[in-house]
Amino acid sequence: MDARLDLFADPIAGKILKHFLAIGKAMQESPLPAATQELVALRVSQINGCAVCIDMHTKEATAAGETPVRLHLVAAWREATVFTEAERAALELAEQGTRIADGAGGVSDEAWANAAEHFDGEQLTALVMTISVMNTMNRLNVITQQPAGNYEAGQFPH
Repeated sequence: MDARLDLFADPIAGKILKHFLAIGKAMQESPLPAATQELVALRVSQINGCAVCIDMHTKEATAAGETPVRLHLVAAWREATVFTEAERAALELAEQGTRIADGAGGVSDEAWANAAEHFDGEQLTALVMTISVMNTMNRLNVITQQPAGNYEAGQFPH
């Protein structure tokens, strides 16, 4: 499969993508646990059907020591017993923040309060930014049909 646009060759895309790479670096330096960032990025990407982001975040999480069991169970996190309460709160916020159009009321006060119980202000900000940026990147990649499967861990800041 060929991408509809070569985002790395296009000068306009290049100008914009450098800012997204800077966002990725800032996210890596945030106080939100790296495991939570990767689980959230993976779940948002699963919901949006973004193969290139699923590829990237699965490989990044694996390189960071995430277990195959947890990665395989992200899609069914509600029934899985391998996630902490904080991770479950983050995944719930990620799902509601991604499925805004499907969830008549957007993000519920309950999901927000639950996340706020587990994360301090800086971590909660980083969580919201992770969810938002992943939704943006997913849409960019899905619209332009970016191919998946060749990502190597560490290739880009995420």
